[in-house]
Amino acid sequence: MKTKIIITGGKVHEVGYRPFLLGIAESLELERFFADNTFEDGKEAVYVLLDCSEEKIKTFKEIVRSKLPENAAVNQILEEEYTGTVTKTENYYRYLSAMQLSKIVTYGGKMLQKQDETIVVIKEESHKTRKTVREKSHKTQDELKAVIQEESQKTRETIGGESRMTRDTLVEHLKNDIAEIKEKIAG
Repeated sequence: MKTKIIITGGKVHEVGYRPFLLGIAESLELERFFADNTFEDGKEAVYVLLDCSEEKIKTFKEIVRSKLPENAAVNQILEEEYTGTVTKTENYYRYLSAMQLSKIVTYGGKMLQKQDETIVVIKEESHKTRKTVREKSHKTQDELKAVIQEESQKTRETIGGESRMTRDTLVEHLKNDIAEIKEKIAG
């Protein structure tokens, strides 16, 4: 018996639905099975073609209605008659493997491109950061130099003033001592 099952929903692509369905087909030992992504009325859909006994189709539908891949959002599951040919499950396995490998290569290329873009951004930001740090460092050095010069000038002025006071005081003491000595000699 042949049948076509159409699974539609908000999210049935890019959630691992086809490998999930293949796993069910393998577990039921279906000889002929095919599944692919499509769109129905603008909505994501997965269609499944089966060619097996009526009992296995019934079991397959029960499982598909009771389980779904993580992150899948299913709105409805429809069934319609199918009269075309259905590929062998083992051939579908090879087909799906090739499709998944193709997807891995595509995503790998996108990841490398994103990585390259990220590296460029990191280099640009690193350059900006170094430039900012350099500018702030120069500014800080200039400010520090100005403070040191100002404080050095104040220190020189203070020392100079104290030195003059000390000299003046010393001269005054010497004059007093000389005056006392002269008095003692004269007197």
